[in-house]
Amino acid sequence: MTIPDEFIQELKARTDIADVVGSYVTLKRSGRSMMGLCPFHNEKSPSFSVSRENGFFYCFGCGAGGDVITFIRKIENLDYVEAIKLLAGRAGMTVPENGRDDGMGKLKARICEANREAARFYHKQLYSPQGRQALEYLRGRGLTEKTIIHFGLGYSPSERFELVNYLKGKGFSQEELFAANLANQSKRGYAFDRFSDRVMFPIIDLRGNVIAFGGRIMSDIKPKYLNTSDTPVFNKSRNLFAMQFAKNKANGQLILAEGYMDVIALHQAGFENAVATLGTALTNEQAMLIKRYCDEIVICYDADEAGQKATQRAIDILRPTGLNIRVLTVPNGKDPDEFIRSHGNQGSARFRMLLDKSGNDIEYRLAKLRTGYNLNISAQKVEFLTKAASLIAGIENPVEQDVYITSLSGELDVRKDAFSRLVEKDSGKRNRQMKKEQQKKIYGDLSAVNDRLNTEKHLNLRAANAEEALLSLMILNPDTALRLKDSLEPEVFMTRFDRNIYEVLRKRLMEGQEISMSDISGSFSTDEMSRIARMLASHPRENDPDAAAEEYISVLREEAQRLTPEQAASADNDTIMEQLRKLKDKKR
Repeated sequence: MTIPDEFIQELKARTDIADVVGSYVTLKRSGRSMMGLCPFHNEKSPSFSVSRENGFFYCFGCGAGGDVITFIRKIENLDYVEAIKLLAGRAGMTVPENGRDDGMGKLKARICEANREAARFYHKQLYSPQGRQALEYLRGRGLTEKTIIHFGLGYSPSERFELVNYLKGKGFSQEELFAANLANQSKRGYAFDRFSDRVMFPIIDLRGNVIAFGGRIMSDIKPKYLNTSDTPVFNKSRNLFAMQFAKNKANGQLILAEGYMDVIALHQAGFENAVATLGTALTNEQAMLIKRYCDEIVICYDADEAGQKATQRAIDILRPTGLNIRVLTVPNGKDPDEFIRSHGNQGSARFRMLLDKSGNDIEYRLAKLRTGYNLNISAQKVEFLTKAASLIAGIENPVEQDVYITSLSGELDVRKDAFSRLVEKDSGKRNRQMKKEQQKKIYGDLSAVNDRLNTEKHLNLRAANAEEALLSLMILNPDTALRLKDSLEPEVFMTRFDRNIYEVLRKRLMEGQEISMSDISGSFSTDEMSRIARMLASHPRENDPDAAAEEYISVLREEAQRLTPEQAASADNDTIMEQLRKLKDKKR
């Protein structure tokens, strides 16, 4: 939909970027900016900067940046209009509906509506004669009626057209059902239910929208669990089951379980801070979501081999977030749901004991490593200590490192200084590799050879740097930008990416509109806004913006007169002579 510029101006006046970002990230003042840990990548030292004065954020670590609208788009996984609506609601405003709704925004709304109706349909079917087996299954797993209703559990009938016919009767088109992944398309083009004869688990986002489903089959047909595929409103890598409940009960700690039933059983037992991934291994996006709502994560996966491997992978993903990680291992190979049920009325208390005794991730990994060696055999003892040293070398806290070095060397009767040297050797190797990667990244950034957005930058490095400085200057100094719009032609910009940004700025200036970050946000993708934010972060305000602008323009005009080797090879004599004449005139 087209949002009036007047509305954006009012929204901008009522929205403080530091307040909005501060509701997701802990910010501390640092000079004229505010700093915090980036919510878009794992880091332990703050590199995420927010400029309240200039209305933008930028992370010097991962390069994420933009205005407040871009921030909401990225952190809530929304499109531009949805982000505007969220910010408007926060500011007590209503987005005017005087424009035509954009196609994707309308489709997302329809998918959420279809999912909500499907959840109601599935829940009703659970209590129908068709759903008797599914209801008995849930009750047999110890779930109460209150829990079944709380999670909105349901049943998808074995007949493959019941949901499709129901939703069509509610006014949903076949194309909308395909987009929601509630229906599959036959070879002949008609729609049939994606889920059939399954216990249904609605997946709900943090705003209360039903965005997807998981389904457990009631027969021997494979797969046992089937989930909604990615849709415009759902990405399984960015969501967690039951997070809409757990985030309000976290109190600093979340429990990460492996599946729907484990989470539901834990909630019913009083552990309402439990969440689960959605049919996939833990992702970096999910780790960052977890970090937003707690300081400590307890991994509680199944005790079988697959669960233990998943635990190792989860630790590797979670550790860089800086979260305190603990691992709860359920005894006798049971999963949390089975363990709680097996202890009847004492299930909750018994699980609380396991939770309180759970060790941290280092203790867990050392214990797992130890099971592969006979420490009474010298050669195996050496091999164990070598691998343990590598594990301990990854600990950044020197005090924590020393605790494990002291403990292991004393337990296994080896000199502490010898074991310490082994750890230091591995640490040195890690540091050298890290420096090598950092140097490679610095070279890539400076040379722009890996620039995905401005692919022409590395061919016109001096000009592109001047272009970026000039664009930053214009956004930060609209008065100077107004004076430039009539005299500075877009053709002066040598890279198409920067030229496109200038054309957007110039068009707005010509139409009497503002060009702050929030004003231009609707014209660019989140990646493009991140690049513009980097320009602003790299080029602070000039004391004399008019003079600085002339200097940058002078560089651009000088670079425009230079022939590249490719141009020189294909140019005729007249072209080359004209180029030399221009350079000669400029030097006079």
